[in-house]
Amino acid sequence: MNFKKNYKGMLLCLIIAIPCWFLGKKFPIVGGPVFGIILGMIITLFIKDKKDLQSGITFTSKKILQYAVILLGFGMNLSVVLQTGKQSLPIILVTISTSLIVSYVLHKAMKIPSKISTLIGVGSSICGGSAIAATAPVIEASDEEVAQSISVIFLFNMIAALLFPTLGTLLGFSTKSGEAFGIFAGTAINDTSSVTAAASTWDSMYHLQSATLDKAVTVKLTRTLAIIPITLVLSFFKLRKNKDGQKVNLKKVFPFFIIYFVLASLITTISIHMGVSANFFTPFKELSKFFIVLAMVAIGLNTNVIQLIKKGGKPILLGFICWISITCMSLFMQHILGIW
Repeated sequence: MNFKKNYKGMLLCLIIAIPCWFLGKKFPIVGGPVFGIILGMIITLFIKDKKDLQSGITFTSKKILQYAVILLGFGMNLSVVLQTGKQSLPIILVTISTSLIVSYVLHKAMKIPSKISTLIGVGSSICGGSAIAATAPVIEASDEEVAQSISVIFLFNMIAALLFPTLGTLLGFSTKSGEAFGIFAGTAINDTSSVTAAASTWDSMYHLQSATLDKAVTVKLTRTLAIIPITLVLSFFKLRKNKDGQKVNLKKVFPFFIIYFVLASLITTISIHMGVSANFFTPFKELSKFFIVLAMVAIGLNTNVIQLIKKGGKPILLGFICWISITCMSLFMQHILGIW
């Protein structure tokens, strides 16, 4: 990293990211990353010359995004995740498969660019912004493609966070236990902040303290593990897609930051097993979230909002169909398994 070359752009991203971080805390349904992208896209309209800033902005949108994914691993206690996964894993596998198949079919049918389709499919099925953050470097998605995908995911996250508690009541989820709704929220809502908002609302509505929230967040973390095989598979396909006989640099294609994500998860799991308090890792998790906000600001600064709006129709429709498909499959699987 060339600090002298990058510091101006990084500093701009930091100055914008700090208020976005606090806004995300105040309005969790929206979340800091969305505030970051929006503010970045607005501010870039008023910057006439980004020559001295561009290097730092690019570094933040690419490398800081990878560091955020690595730090995300410190929030993963694999023992707890695997224990919960025994019950929710069939639902998670079906919803993830459904979203990826739907996004691929619609990519072909509607002629949506493959990278946007991949990002929306992965973001819808796994964990919203975090999955997009992990996948974007692997498929070499542009900042504009990342911004468009995040925007689509955010739209349906917000609708789900507001709608799902009422929908859960209408569907007859148990109000004595938060288990069924927690699994529903954890498998059918994309981003952690929106999962938290919906589950907390259910707890408040039926005086369940944090039972629903604990269940939903653990299921959500189980979904997050799917980042590992998805990014590895995508890197494998990228390696095989060798056009014109050109050599592919394995070091460039393979997502090594995912290895560090796994190592961080193992360190957390082993440490907690040896008696270290889970609270010890809280600062790493918070730093991961802040790095995602920081990277989203940089992506916003690199995005042409006018072009984004012009190209927005098909990706929004794709995101909507993925979201509806995941919601229906989550309910169907819960019914089959006798949870709901």
